[in-house]
Order: sequence, then C-alpha cells, then structure tokens
Amino acid sequence: MIASKLPHVGTTIFARMSQLATETGALNLSQGFPDFDGPAALREAVGRHIDAGHNQYAPMPGLLALRQQVATKIAGLYGRQVDVEREITVTPGATEAIFCAVQALIRAGDEAIVLDPCYDSYAPAVELAGGRCVHVPLALPDFAIDWQRLADALTPRTRLILLNSPHNPSGALFSRADLDRLAELIRGRDIHLISDEVYEHLVFDGVAHASVLAHEELYSRAFVVSSFGKTYHVTGWKTGYVVAPPALSAELRKIHQYVTFCGVTPLQYALADFMQAHPEHVAELPGFYQAKRDLFCDLLRGSRFRFTPAAGTYFQLLDYSAIRDDLDDVQMAEWLTREHGVASIPVSVFYRDPPKGARLVRFCFAKREETLRQAAERLCAV
Repeated sequence: MIASKLPHVGTTIFARMSQLATETGALNLSQGFPDFDGPAALREAVGRHIDAGHNQYAPMPGLLALRQQVATKIAGLYGRQVDVEREITVTPGATEAIFCAVQALIRAGDEAIVLDPCYDSYAPAVELAGGRCVHVPLALPDFAIDWQRLADALTPRTRLILLNSPHNPSGALFSRADLDRLAELIRGRDIHLISDEVYEHLVFDGVAHASVLAHEELYSRAFVVSSFGKTYHVTGWKTGYVVAPPALSAELRKIHQYVTFCGVTPLQYALADFMQAHPEHVAELPGFYQAKRDLFCDLLRGSRFRFTPAAGTYFQLLDYSAIRDDLDDVQMAEWLTREHGVASIPVSVFYRDPPKGARLVRFCFAKREETLRQAAERLCAV
C-alpha cells in the first residue's frame, strides 16, 4: 500500500449520484450536463475536420484559429485586447486549466482561499501543490462574499484566492462592485486570483456578467478560466481555456505541457469554425437557459420546496426543510432519487464545514422541456 496524497478524497458525489440515477432509472438532474446535443453545425464540423486529416497534435497553447476567436469574443464582451500568442491557452477542460494554474502559483506552505460552497476540484489541486486551503464561507441566504471573514483570512502566506462567478452550486453572481472591493482588499499584497467563469454566458434577467477580464487591476494578477463545453452544450468534449497576462500564461504552460500537452485537435478546429460562423450563439445563450430556469421554477411553484430563482448557471437550489427535517441533504438526495425518481446533488458536499441545519439540494435544469416537466411533476408530488 502507498500512502495516499489525497487520503480524504473518494469517488466524487457527481459520479455517485449519476450512478444511482442509472441504477434506479431516475431522471438525472444531478451532474451538470445537458440531456440534449450541441448545435448540429458544430457536431458536423468535427466529422469534417476528422476527414480532412486534422487528427495529429495541436499546438501546445491551442489551435491559433480558436485562440483568435476567443480573443474576438473577449474584445467584444469585455473590451480587453488580449495577445493570442501569449495570453490564451486552450486546455482539455476547465478543470485542467484550474489545476495547472494552481500548480504554477502554489508552493509548499502557501495558503489558498476558497469561498465555500465551492467546486470540488479546488482543494485537491491546492493540496497536491503542497499548499493549504483556507475555507471562507459565503454569507447565507444569498451566497454573498462575507468581506470581514475574507479580510480576516488573509495572512502573509496567502498566495491565491479562487473565485467562481456565476457561482456553482448557488447560481449567485459577483458584481463589479465586488471585484472593486476585492481589488482594494488585496492591493499591495502578493496574492493572485483564479477566476472560474465557466458559466460566464449563463447570466439571467438582463444582468451583465462581471468578468475579471474587464477589471484592469485584477486581471494583472489573474488566471480567468472558461469552458467551451458549458457554452456549446458539449461537456463531454472536455475543452476549455484560460486567459492570463503573458508572465502568468508562461508559467501555466510550463505545467500544461507536461500534464496533457494539448487539447483534442479536431474539436478545436470545429469550435473555431462554429464561433466564427455563429457569433450569435453566445448572445442567445442567456435567454435560452433563462427560459429553462423559468419553466422549471414555474412548474415547482405548487410544490413544498422553497427557492429563489438562480441568477446564473444552469443550477437551481431547492430548500426542502418544509418537507423533511429528519434527513440531511445527502440522505435527502438519495431518498429523492430512490423514492421519487429525481437525482440531485446535496449542497453540503461543496463545503468543508457545512452550515448546521441547511436543507439545500441542487438540480441541473440544462435539460429538455420534457425532462423538466417530468422532474417537476415528481417533485411536486413529494
């Protein structure tokens, strides 16, 4: 037996709940992926590029044509001109981008602040780099930054703060005012940021996404991560990218080249083609997913669950405290899957120290209308 580098890590809750959904035949609203395909033109482009012989290694930083499309999008949305050669790196998934950024920044004994509840890959990446995670809980019920607790968590060893907006699992958003306040808090300190913005285009009710890319002071010390999989409904393609100033990108690429070296070549060609031919896709995405959120929430208004419609992402939290107060959220998620045929994710798994008495489960509404109607009917019967 070897001594585990991650002794407290097992199979993720996402894999476990998806497996339970398969075993029980439940509707899977747990793991965050659509039950519909990406655009036909995008899928057709993959086959075209495979047949054209684009099947060997892509350049380590990513296909130039794809990086150019990313740069065009960033300029249009956030007003930033980025160097396609030195600031954009395409990666096999956003998780790899986050991992490589953490490895580039964290040394033994360094501290990284994560805002709980947070995505489950953050802490293991920090621990594998020899660092220590400092968990700062977001303020309930709206999952806002607790600025006093964040300020109190800063020490001379703090090297990194991981942000996530739109926020998984809550769907909350960080505003431009939040970014300004963060800049003021860390000004003059040797602290970098990783801004996980994989749901950047899933922001609802006419609100604009506040990206670190649009914040001059913060971008100078940040890695900003996004996901083609989330944006184009192809999560199984595991293709993302990270944008950072040249010096930071150079350090990330040193790690990236020895983790995966490059992303999948024909997928990158297809994405570049689709982005150039269909720039309207990104503009239409908020309305597309808001319609799904609104349908799901409207159908649940007759249920005993309590909720506030998510401001972003494709996740909706439901409070079940009026239904069962004898089950914690892990037990509730399992009970809903086995007894009512709808799989969800318990929110406590996103915390190091879950708040006492919280009764929240997360549902993914990136589903066909038929799936959402069936799920809501079952949940209303609970």
